[in-house]
Amino acid sequence: MTVEVESKYLVSTEWLAERLGAPGLAILDASWHLPTTNRDGAAEFLERHIPGAVYFDIDAIADKVSSLPHMLPDSLAFSGAVRKLGIGDGMKIVVYDSLGLFSAPRVWWTFRAFGVRDVVVLDGGLPKWLSEGRAVAEGPVRPQSRHFTARLDHALIATLGDVRAASAKAGALGAPQIVDARSAPRFRGDELEPRPGLRSGHIPGSLNLPWGDLVADGRLLPPEQLAAAFARVGFDPAKAAIATCGSGVTASIIALAAATTGRPGVAVYDGSWAEWGMRSDLPLALGPG
Repeated sequence: MTVEVESKYLVSTEWLAERLGAPGLAILDASWHLPTTNRDGAAEFLERHIPGAVYFDIDAIADKVSSLPHMLPDSLAFSGAVRKLGIGDGMKIVVYDSLGLFSAPRVWWTFRAFGVRDVVVLDGGLPKWLSEGRAVAEGPVRPQSRHFTARLDHALIATLGDVRAASAKAGALGAPQIVDARSAPRFRGDELEPRPGLRSGHIPGSLNLPWGDLVADGRLLPPEQLAAAFARVGFDPAKAAIATCGSGVTASIIALAAATTGRPGVAVYDGSWAEWGMRSDLPLALGPG
């Protein structure tokens, strides 16, 4: 059972409803769906969204050179895109998605990676907002451009080199833990990857903590239940940690979950299995880990 949450990293629908239209508040619809679902987050935003929200497209605000999906852009490109969304320095940012809690943590982590600390996720997202009969808006939004400065925080971003080193030293004193948010069948290599051309399996030395074990009814579990889920798989968020998944989206749920239990420093492997799984020169493990 979940409870109403207001914290440093999550805010309730009641909290947001009371502040709609407040100066200095930015609301982002970060809805993104796996290609296999045949859903379009941008199109759904036009149909209905929380009043005052703008749409943050993780595939558009991304590195245009990389062949990997929705990789972080550089600071200059990110600043330019965010300014056009009407987000400026010093604003409080609230992020939500249409599944309750799926892609919003990715955008929460993205802003933190670019130096923003006053960014939170809407607990329960759009489904909870709608279930409470709250107002929605439709159609395109044309925000006024503002000044935004991105300052990349490398400590929150894990590169291929970082993960390679952590994997080679897995279990050694001081080595970062690697925590994979994919489902158990994908982690074990029992199930084909949804993206063509990727090997099945996991990064050697990594732990498996499926993101669905951290969420119930589109909401993050309470801190004590998150701590229990961490303990079940041997994940100690008090130690250095790198979260990974299929393409860096649900790994951010692990980062958010750790933050709500008092450990905000979990890094996300941006390339995740989309990068590791396509590289035949990188080691691969099968089974439960």
